[in-house]
Amino acid sequence: MYKIYLSLLFSLLIVKVEAQTPAPASVKANYQLASRFSPKKLQKIVFSTTVDPHWLKLSNRFWYVYETTDIKNWYLVDPALHSKKLLFNNEKLAAQITLIVKDPFDAQHLPIENLKFTKDEKSIQFELKSSIDQVKKDRKDKKAADSLEKKTFYFTYNLQTDQLSELKNFDKVKPKPTWASIAPDSSAVVFSKNNNLYWMDKDNYKKALKDENDSTIVEHQLTKDGVEYYAYGASRGDDDNEVVVTTTRRGGERTMRRPSQVLWSPDSKNFVLIRTDNRKVKDLWVINSIAEPRPTLQTYKYQMPGEKEAPVKEMILFDFGAKTYKKLNTALFKDEELDIWQAPILQKNRSDEFVPSVWLGTPTQFYFYRTGRDLKKIDVCSVDIQTGNVKVQVQERMNTYVEITRPGLIDGGKELVEWSERDGWSHFYLYDNAGNLKNQITSGSFHCDEIVKIDEKARVLYFTASGREPGEDPYYVHLYRVDLDGHNLKLLDPGNFTHTNSLNDNTTFFVDNFSRVNTAPKSVLYDNNGMKIMDLETTDLSQLMATGYKFPEPFKVKADDGITDLFGVLYKPFDFDPAKKYPVIEYVYPGPQTEAVNSSFSPRMDNVDRLAQLGFIVVTVGNRGGSPERSKWYHNFGYGNLRDYGLADKKATIEQLADRFSFIDINKVGITGHSGGGFMSTAAILAYPDFFKVAVSESGNHDNSVYNRWWSEKHNGVKEVITPKGDTTFQYSIDKNPELAKNLKGNLLLSTGDIDNNVSPANTIRLMNALIKANKRFDFVLLPGQRHAYGDMTEYFFWRKADYFVQHLLGDNSQPVDMIEMDRDIEMTNKKKP
Repeated sequence: MYKIYLSLLFSLLIVKVEAQTPAPASVKANYQLASRFSPKKLQKIVFSTTVDPHWLKLSNRFWYVYETTDIKNWYLVDPALHSKKLLFNNEKLAAQITLIVKDPFDAQHLPIENLKFTKDEKSIQFELKSSIDQVKKDRKDKKAADSLEKKTFYFTYNLQTDQLSELKNFDKVKPKPTWASIAPDSSAVVFSKNNNLYWMDKDNYKKALKDENDSTIVEHQLTKDGVEYYAYGASRGDDDNEVVVTTTRRGGERTMRRPSQVLWSPDSKNFVLIRTDNRKVKDLWVINSIAEPRPTLQTYKYQMPGEKEAPVKEMILFDFGAKTYKKLNTALFKDEELDIWQAPILQKNRSDEFVPSVWLGTPTQFYFYRTGRDLKKIDVCSVDIQTGNVKVQVQERMNTYVEITRPGLIDGGKELVEWSERDGWSHFYLYDNAGNLKNQITSGSFHCDEIVKIDEKARVLYFTASGREPGEDPYYVHLYRVDLDGHNLKLLDPGNFTHTNSLNDNTTFFVDNFSRVNTAPKSVLYDNNGMKIMDLETTDLSQLMATGYKFPEPFKVKADDGITDLFGVLYKPFDFDPAKKYPVIEYVYPGPQTEAVNSSFSPRMDNVDRLAQLGFIVVTVGNRGGSPERSKWYHNFGYGNLRDYGLADKKATIEQLADRFSFIDINKVGITGHSGGGFMSTAAILAYPDFFKVAVSESGNHDNSVYNRWWSEKHNGVKEVITPKGDTTFQYSIDKNPELAKNLKGNLLLSTGDIDNNVSPANTIRLMNALIKANKRFDFVLLPGQRHAYGDMTEYFFWRKADYFVQHLLGDNSQPVDMIEMDRDIEMTNKKKP
């Protein structure tokens, strides 16, 4: 009895001690540190990170502008002379401008805009806005509140005499409107209107530039059978980020000029376009609830995977001189896609008033490609415009989807350089005009990206590639040259960095911008043999470093198979304490078209650096199936399993990092991403509910059966079925996040824009429906009036996402209702009160 009494007493003492022991204190999130790295603040401490060369027409010289924390300078570089000099003395030019404009300027604050060289390259022209109010020249309503604008001054500056002159009464050419497709010889402009094609001559186009509604503009109609959703050029629903409002009040939009989407022949005598019949494609809708004065229904065409109602593509060739046109016979595959290649734009023409859209080829021949709906077959074709005959130049066939890039032409198409992944790696192949393979140009276990330039005279191909240099991250891109016969492959921009380059049109010099996530970007000038000519710039990160910024850390781990190398980046709080344990958050995007892993330095920090400052370790890492920049095997790993293929690699990464670093708390793992990353983060917390504890999933395509056909069918696969009668159908099935809703154990925050016409809000709502039916608690944020990106609500949602991880991973619930971090950053202006 005595022993029983002691035992009971001891148990009561334990209970009392436990009851008096307070719960573990939550870790306070460092909101103040995170708020120091908002996008607006970063714009004030990190300026130029690359040199963007503007190559001149009459020489191999180029100019560029570069800004540091001290000053913005304009430079002129002559590679042949190994010289770099200021275009002008900022201090002296500021004084000259002040004398003319009467507004004060100084060397550090020169708001120069639209700088261009004159045709003789002896002077430059530029403009800047003053503080002077003037009436708009093209105002319609004289009483309108916005009838005033700041006066713009136009200048020319003589580079030889250093003299500045005002260009009085300067008639500036307006930027080319989006609807205008201008012939290469500028003789005519083609556009779409009322679902048909129209054209106007040069003089009437000048009128339209001054006043688009000028009643004296003469337009000529080219086609008459265009109808809505079977239009020539753009129809009302084709504009980027625009959907059609199904009310009669906007019926007037039918008369608006729209892009014609044509490609001209180099001699301006012909043009070609793809006409799409969308009439049978089913409608999709979103409701703009905050439209004024009342909500509006927005309707657009949207084909979902597996649906038989597909767009029908037609290729139409126009003889502009005769004003006639004909449909070309391109049909081969059911529901085929067609696309015409545009000729590359020369570097020296990039600053021209307009750059014509010209087809790839000669005046009498152009190139296009067609693909089957299952994307396992692609034909590279040419068209003889005199006969209309279609000729297959190259065929690509695979058991998974086939990728394609623009080919390179030699001597007007007598030879063709084709990019292909046929041997498991992307490489270049040389063909003759008859479609015969002459030789493979590149080979080996590395990935070729794209053709940069072909020097036809020297028979040298310049191209970018990754994964060739031993000991480097396989995603680091380099510039190479190789003879067209496959010999003399040479690296032109050595260094264990990722590189972006600008090669001039003469293929004699190039500017190399390079960095890693943990280095300041640098810019160097090379010649075409990879000989360094001079250093140009090093990014000024002095003010960023003064904030306490620290570079993130690249790492390498193994995939879940224990064999495949994965590459990622780890981000720590800038006040990192190695003795502490930190929750970890994975920022994810599954691919397959890209991985959400930075290879170069980036001043954008929202989802990684800034999120880490709250008190987290943030990790980004690739996964098998995530990127096309490696082998075809790696890229196609997830083919046929679009939901789950990357999840095991994400989990394995955190496990390996936790083994490697004692400061990672593997019991507190969060995950987040946008779009495909929203899809993946939810899939992760549902597939591994005991590992991932918190997920924030933005605009996810949670149910890919209601996402767009192109992405879903391409990356997951669609089965082409041909019946004994020869009829072709397509079968599609895919695993979806709602199917796993019953597995939820942790905290899940979902979000979507309510007028997202890319990933329909139906994706998120279907997941919510499944979660409710499974009796699960979850959280949801709706972003009113936002499409797939969150626009002016991006910053708001960052802090909602931050709050969610802070509350559920750190245990800090101290956030007030007010967004203090955003309220504190409301900017003051120097505008005077009326």
